[in-house]
Amino acid sequence: MDSALQKELTCFICLNYLTDPITIGCGHSFCRPCLCLSWEEAETPAHCPLCRETSVQTEFKTNILVKNLVSLVRQDSLYQFLSSEEQMCQTHKETKKMFCEENKNLLCLLCSNTQEHEAHRHCTIKCAVEEYREKLLKQMRSLWEKMQENQRHLNKERQIAREWDFNMFMRTYLIRKEYRKLHPILLEEEKQHLQGLESEGEKIFQQLKESEAAMVQKRKHLREMYEELMNICHKPDVELLQDLGDILTRSESMQLHMPQPVNPALSARPITGLIDRFNQCQVEISFNYEISSQNIMMFDDVRSWWLRHDLQEMPFPSGRSNYSTAWGSQAFTSGKHYWEIDVNDSWDWAVGVCNKDSWIRKNCSVIESEDIFLLLCVKEDNHYHLFTTSPMLSLYMEKPLGRVGVFVDFDNDNVSFVDVAKSSLIESCLIPFNYPLRPFFYTGHT
Repeated sequence: MDSALQKELTCFICLNYLTDPITIGCGHSFCRPCLCLSWEEAETPAHCPLCRETSVQTEFKTNILVKNLVSLVRQDSLYQFLSSEEQMCQTHKETKKMFCEENKNLLCLLCSNTQEHEAHRHCTIKCAVEEYREKLLKQMRSLWEKMQENQRHLNKERQIAREWDFNMFMRTYLIRKEYRKLHPILLEEEKQHLQGLESEGEKIFQQLKESEAAMVQKRKHLREMYEELMNICHKPDVELLQDLGDILTRSESMQLHMPQPVNPALSARPITGLIDRFNQCQVEISFNYEISSQNIMMFDDVRSWWLRHDLQEMPFPSGRSNYSTAWGSQAFTSGKHYWEIDVNDSWDWAVGVCNKDSWIRKNCSVIESEDIFLLLCVKEDNHYHLFTTSPMLSLYMEKPLGRVGVFVDFDNDNVSFVDVAKSSLIESCLIPFNYPLRPFFYTGHT
């Protein structure tokens, strides 16, 4: 074969014929598995391993032309190998063209029809190579997706574990502060509340560390399996067939049991007299419902911020046309106001207050806006996550069912959110108010 053509069909990283070839922006081609592993270990932004040109794009389709050329070259090499005298059937003096899947032997056509092999499944060596190389590549693509999923979960688990002590400190401070506003007779309840909170927090932190360790171990095993599949894929055709063993079964088995993230959520613990205190400031709220492109897509950036990966990868609930936004018909500029909203049949929801005119005029996202103070509930897979805005913060609390209470205190620059059914404080934020605020409600119904 022409040496220049052989060079063009050789991967610069592994120095083997290109396997599942992809061509990046600079024009150089590599094996997809080789480039994936190379870029996974490298610092961003990604560079071409050959010319070092920066690659903005990191997702590529298989280069079918190059793949077909490599296949032709492999077929020629296979033909030359099988035509050699060493590979002739010593019994029938014929070229071995058949592959026995039962014992992974190469056979001539006459041998494949003997009593020893007639009950076995056979196919031509050429077809067997193509079939098993594609099966290996399919397993590698699936394995790579699992590796990326595991790494995303690991990154999130580590982030939560790093923030857990601070989260528990703030939660304890919030509960102590709330009890100070209530009757001193609740001192024993406060003590039990805080002891239960501390115990649960320690248990969750231990779960996070165990989950992190399991994901680190899984990452190691997944990568080892991926490299084993890649090494077999790079082998010459006959070696590939004879060295397959049970690797496909082992790869499938490894992907069945993936460690799942903890998704920590502290229990909603009741505070005696909490709802009674807020009810003293209860007001009737009438809402004007609206739909706009800005509000229908409101949670896209929240999911992106939380999951830290592309929106295209994220599953969204079906029936997104059922999203709607409601603004309170009246605006508040002073005093204390409390109202409740039923969120029980919503998959995503947000309740709170905002400066409607300012937010729409600036066209800010929920994450960027400084004029909107919300409690958000976002569904991701089969789990729900709570957040507050201005700034965006994760709340590791269980999802409230039924009604959520909103308490706005202009005198103390404070917004509080409560789980009404459990008489539990979800969050209380100190926020400077210097403009009129309207009640806000956003929901996606199932």
